[in-house]
Amino acid sequence: MSGLRASTSFPRRTLLALGLATTLPGCGFALRQTPALPFKRMALAGFDARSPLAAELRERLAPGVQVVDVPGQAEVVLQALLDKRERSVVASTAAGQVRELQLRVRLEFQLTSPGGRMLIAPTELLLRRDMSYSETAALGKAQEEAELFAAMQGDIVQQVLRRLAQVNPAARP
Repeated sequence: MSGLRASTSFPRRTLLALGLATTLPGCGFALRQTPALPFKRMALAGFDARSPLAAELRERLAPGVQVVDVPGQAEVVLQALLDKRERSVVASTAAGQVRELQLRVRLEFQLTSPGGRMLIAPTELLLRRDMSYSETAALGKAQEEAELFAAMQGDIVQQVLRRLAQVNPAARP
């Protein structure tokens, strides 16, 4: 008798799971994607030649926006006023050994038309993460630091893209 119950409850659980799986798209869940931008050509200015943030911006813009080198050929110009990664000691032992670090990624930018009309006023984005540190695990902590910087950079790029999606380059001041 108990074997019969187990066999009849299995199809019910399966049907319930399938029913829940089919309602997931209906709840509004969607993977985060690059928002649609209201322009097709953009220039990046003020970034260091090896800026990882600029590289990720170029990569994320690639599907729908052409990044050009000459600002005169662009519809909008994203100018980096400050693009910086910072690392500072927050706590140390009495012997001077580092125990905690703070990592920061800072981007200050503005968006203008090629003619100089301000589309987004100078804006600063700053992300911070605290990280414990141990000299005995220095290699692992270096990897953790790199991963935290990459995650913060991705967050900043996503914030910039959301701001860019709200711009109307054709609007008059």
